[in-house]
Amino acid sequence: MTTVTKRDLNQRTAEVLARVVEAGEVVVTERGEPRWRVSYYVGQDDSLARAQRQGRYTPPVLKQVPWPEVVGGPRYESGDVDLLLDQMKGDH
Repeated sequence: MTTVTKRDLNQRTAEVLARVVEAGEVVVTERGEPRWRVSYYVGQDDSLARAQRQGRYTPPVLKQVPWPEVVGGPRYESGDVDLLLDQMKGDH
């Protein structure tokens, strides 16, 4: 992550904005502490693209899942189901 000081932003605004274009985002510090985030404006986002940019949404993987070799999946007995339900419930 690229960081610049508040003074650099004030004194060299054009250079800092050029860094923002290159990096996409720059953190501005004041007395060594991060205070602001300057990001590159891409345009009007829809809400899903904005959530993805903010890290609140991850798009699904487009990798195809292979079909199972056995149709219907594994077979469970009544005792197996009881054991699975007990494990899911936990010690609440």
